[in-house]
This record gives sequence, C-alpha cells and structure tokens, in this order.
Amino acid sequence: MSKNLTDFEKKVYDFIKEHEEVLASNMPLRMRGAVPNLKNKGLIVVYKKTASRWSSNKRKFIKTKESTPSSLTS
Repeated sequence: MSKNLTDFEKKVYDFIKEHEEVLASNMPLRMRGAVPNLKNKGLIVVYKKTASRWSSNKRKFIKTKESTPSSLTS
C-alpha cells in the first residue's frame, strides 16, 4: 500500500479492510468523502448488489481489492 495515502485515507482504508465488506450508507459520514480518492488510487472496489433476498433494490457496497481476508493471512 504505497500509493501516498494521507493519514485519514489510511484510517478509512483500514476501517473498510477490518469490516471486509461495508454498506456505503453504514460508513460514518466523514469517511465517505475519502472513498472516491481510494477508488481512484485502485485500493478499493465500489459495487452494487442486493442487500437482502427479499428486496430487488441494489445498494452500494465497498471492499478492499485484497484477494484474501486479513483473518486468513494470520
């Protein structure tokens, strides 16, 4: 992760990495501002999927581009 991140961008990236997959609306408001920068730097992925099987509405989710979760690498 050597993409010249600010301290706040690193904090947001670590938050997303810790939760593995985050519903965008569940992120703290201030952290949402760093999402476009992290996406442009290629560190995270923003995608849409259904939040529940009973609803056809799709919601935005965010996750890191790492291939293996941190719990499996330890």
